[in-house]
Amino acid sequence: MAAQKINEAHEHISKGEKCLKTSFTKWKPDFDSAASEYSKAAVCFKNAKQYDQAKDAYLKEAECHTENKTLFHAAKAIEQAGMMMKEQKKMPEAIQYIEKACMMYMENGTPDTAAMALDRAGKLIEPINLEKAVDLYQKAAGVFENEDRLRQAVELLGKASRLLVRLKRLDEAAVALQKEKNMYKEIENFPMCFKKTTAQVLVHLHRADYVAADKCVRESYSLPGYSGSEDSVAMETLLQGYDEQDEDQVFRVCNSPLLKYMDNDYAKLAISLRVPGGGKKKAPAAPQGGASGAQTANDEEDEYEGGLC
Repeated sequence: MAAQKINEAHEHISKGEKCLKTSFTKWKPDFDSAASEYSKAAVCFKNAKQYDQAKDAYLKEAECHTENKTLFHAAKAIEQAGMMMKEQKKMPEAIQYIEKACMMYMENGTPDTAAMALDRAGKLIEPINLEKAVDLYQKAAGVFENEDRLRQAVELLGKASRLLVRLKRLDEAAVALQKEKNMYKEIENFPMCFKKTTAQVLVHLHRADYVAADKCVRESYSLPGYSGSEDSVAMETLLQGYDEQDEDQVFRVCNSPLLKYMDNDYAKLAISLRVPGGGKKKAPAAPQGGASGAQTANDEEDEYEGGLC
C-alpha cells in the first residue's frame, strides 16, 4: 500500500513538473495545474508516512500558488509543510513554517486565520518550549485585538499569563494580567475581572510588592458587584494577614476553595505564598497543669515555627 502511494506521488510530481515547462506553443508555466499535482503528491507521501517528501511537495505547491498570486493557498500549503515537520517531532522547524504561513495570511488580508494558526503553533510547542509558546500566544492575541475580537484575544492572553507565572517571569505576568483585566472590563465580563484581581494579588505578593497588590484591589472596587463579593472579602483578608504577618490568616485564605480551585498555576502561587519575615502564629491557649502545660505550649509553638504556607 505504501509503495503504491509513493509511486502515485512520483507520478503527480512528474505531472507537476510538466505543467511548469514552457515551449514554443506554451509560453507560460501552468502554475495552477502544477500546484494541484504537487498537492496530490503531498497527500500520497503523507499517507505513505513519507513526511519529509510530503513537506517538499507542499513547499513546491506553495511556490506555485505564490507565483499565481494566490497567497492564501500558498500559506495553507506552507502550514501543511509545518505539520509534516511536526509528524517527525521536529517542532522548531514546524513552528518556523507555521509562522511564515501566518505572515502570508496577514499579507493576504485574512488575519483571523493567521491568529488561529499562531494559537495552534503555541499548543504544539508548549510541551517543549514555554517561552516560545508565550510569544506565539501573545502574537495571536495581538492579531485578534487589532481586529476588535476581544473575546478571542483575552483567551489567548490568559494562556500567556499562566505560562509567564509558570516560568516565574512575574513582572511580565503582572503586566499581562492587567491587560487581561482591562479587556474583560471592556467586554463587561466582571466576574472574570474579579478572578484576575485575585491572580494579580497573588503575583504581586510573590513579587513582595504589597503596595501593587493593594492597589489592584482598591481599583477593583469600581467594578460593578466587586464590593462585598467573595473575591473582595478574600483579598482584603489576605492583604490584612500579609501586612500583619499573620501566618494563620494567610494560610486560611490561600487554602480556601476560592483560591485552591483557580487555574493550576495560580493555585500553586496561593499554596506557596509566605508572609514576610517568616510570619507569626497566635499563641495557643495555656492548658491547665502548670509547668508541664507551659512546656507543651512551647513545644507546639516550636513545631510550627517557620510557617505553614
